[in-house]
Amino acid sequence: MFDLYLLIQMLIHVFTWVLLGYCVLSMLLGYGVLNINNRFFYSLYNTLGRIVEPVLNPIQRILPATGGLDFSPIVLLLAIQFIVQPLLSRIFLTALAH
Repeated sequence: MFDLYLLIQMLIHVFTWVLLGYCVLSMLLGYGVLNINNRFFYSLYNTLGRIVEPVLNPIQRILPATGGLDFSPIVLLLAIQFIVQPLLSRIFLTALAH
């Protein structure tokens, strides 16, 4: 049971880093620091987007339009940190206590 908890924690941790990488890459491509025509960066951006966008899209639909800024990654990171992690810990600690 504890191994499952560690696996889920590791997957959440990896997803968090993928989300941060996607945000940084998006900013670098958006400001022209990296060239979108570079196949490596374009394929990396698409791959990270396929992982992250399905989770960000529902949040983007709920949040109001703020011009060019997208606050959905911040909302997702806060939700992971303050809702998912404590809930997961509580579920597994309760399961281990029984």
